[in-house]
Amino acid sequence: MLLLKMTRTCFVMTALFLFLSVYSASLWPLLPSKQLAQQHHLLNASYTKMVHTNKRFWEMLCQKVRVYSQAVMYSGKHNHNDPVECCLGKIKDASQLRQAFKLLDADFFNDSKILEMAKGAKELNIPIYRANRKLVARENGGLHDPSVLVFNPEWTGEEAQGAPKRFSCPTLSGIQKPERDEDIAFMNELTRIFLHRLKKYNHVLESVVSVTEELAYDQAKRADELLGQGIYLGPLHGIPYGLKDIIAVPGYKTTWGSETFKDQVLNMEAWVYKRLKSAGAVLVGKLVTGSLAYDSIWFGGRTRNPWNIEEFITGSSAGPAACTSAGMVPFAIGSETAGSITYPAARCGVTALRPTFGTVGRTGVMSISESLDKLGPFCRTAADCAFILDVIRGKDPDDLSSKDITLHDPFSVDITKLTVGYLEDAEMEVVQVLQLMGVNVVQFKLNYTVDSVQGILNLMMDVDMLAHFDEWQRSGQDDVYEAQDKWPPELRRARIVPAVDYLQAQRARGKLIQEVRGNFTVDAFIGNATDWERVCMGNLVGMPVIVVPTGFKSISDPPPANSRRRTTITTGIYAPPQHDHIALALAMAYQSVTDHHKQRPPIDDLGPDDSIPSHSELCTHQDNSVFKKQGFQDAVELEILEL
Repeated sequence: MLLLKMTRTCFVMTALFLFLSVYSASLWPLLPSKQLAQQHHLLNASYTKMVHTNKRFWEMLCQKVRVYSQAVMYSGKHNHNDPVECCLGKIKDASQLRQAFKLLDADFFNDSKILEMAKGAKELNIPIYRANRKLVARENGGLHDPSVLVFNPEWTGEEAQGAPKRFSCPTLSGIQKPERDEDIAFMNELTRIFLHRLKKYNHVLESVVSVTEELAYDQAKRADELLGQGIYLGPLHGIPYGLKDIIAVPGYKTTWGSETFKDQVLNMEAWVYKRLKSAGAVLVGKLVTGSLAYDSIWFGGRTRNPWNIEEFITGSSAGPAACTSAGMVPFAIGSETAGSITYPAARCGVTALRPTFGTVGRTGVMSISESLDKLGPFCRTAADCAFILDVIRGKDPDDLSSKDITLHDPFSVDITKLTVGYLEDAEMEVVQVLQLMGVNVVQFKLNYTVDSVQGILNLMMDVDMLAHFDEWQRSGQDDVYEAQDKWPPELRRARIVPAVDYLQAQRARGKLIQEVRGNFTVDAFIGNATDWERVCMGNLVGMPVIVVPTGFKSISDPPPANSRRRTTITTGIYAPPQHDHIALALAMAYQSVTDHHKQRPPIDDLGPDDSIPSHSELCTHQDNSVFKKQGFQDAVELEILEL
């Protein structure tokens, strides 16, 4: 009935328009010329208005007919008892869908096209979605079935020929075993000492998930047996270390820092764990990761900074950074997608390397983004970072992004032949020291026109993460996530990112890479390692950076005088992709004549007028703190007894 009424209305208006046109034309000869001109003008305006109105009615009628036809096709009921009600219902549905299309920035379709798209999505797209999820998305974490879309950060197009050459690690002479365990902990090793330190300080720092004591003693025994047979596996032989708890080790929990997965045991060996085990290293602990590799909040609490225990660490590799800084391990392996190596290293004052993307295989590691995730070492020195990188780099057959990257020997780099830029926020002590050592240093600014770098990274990271935790979201497990302002809202937004715009972000990333490559006119540059824009740019490009401690400053709102708590100062040394050896060589040169990296955090002795705060004081100071059942005060009492 509605369509019939609209049709009749259009015909009546058209007939009226024609009648008035003929009638007014018959009156024109009877009017004076001046009045005729005025009348002619008025009629022209009226005709124009009537034409537009009539045109709109006809367009509305045609649109309603199309919607009506689409509604009948959509419902599959050509003989519906009340086609008008069906049509109105479908118009209402299209209106509702239009609101959803606004969230996709795609509300430019008319109702007919929206209904057509809804029909196609229901009949064609959704069955494909479900079939794909059934194939690859039943398990969370992205441990299996990686994407075949592989990011390559290479700038030169050169491919490594054969297995990469190993670094020529220098040998040390005149080394004697220190008398105190404390001194060994800050040089190199003994499994028993580090197991003891992990247990001793974990109550304060909340940085350890699992102490792998039985495994550690077995691996240490095996290392001793090999030495007894005259077999030396290299500089990591018998050296204890820790792994971020997103890295799988058989027989031990891999919790990903989340309450949901806190009892998860993965029956697989991560590639990086295999490499370290083959080099004779001894795993003593699985170290804290922020829940699902986001920030430092995990199911057991929140990790603290050894240099100022009232302060939380920023970044998900919080456990590796805190444990290395506190001498609980000689080194640890962490990961970065967007700042999770650089931020914790800077906060805790340790040396850490975020290597070129693809340098270290990631099989057996929880995945956020297959084109952004990287594994790297936390150490006390740049030389240690070089030793460890040399062991863990190489092609992982199950990680499509990994490759045998050609890296020159950082111990053989002639830094006097390098031109190194420094940004406005560079620590000038580093610049001056390197200049005195013969490096050509110049002012530098890395220019590019892409102004959406941070947005590109966030959009890509969130969509990739959701692909790996699709089931987690669909089953409502995000409702019990430890930090409700972190992954849950981000991944809900990711659910409505159009595939087209995800690919546009990838194209914008490509444009950024080309511009950075064209403007990277120095061998390396020095600048703040925690500048968020630079963190995003560096991760999108895949470039390496080493974080280097450069000094200390007073903490904000300090306790009474003579406190030894400090805020660490660091800088970053950046190199082009696949030039990690340049950054390592410059960092080693700087550390060879400075001692900032040798300083120890005041865990036991905060100063004569300072003391370790009680549990209640810490909760008052930072009310979002979470403590384990064995209280902080108990840990303090244990410290006093042991001292």
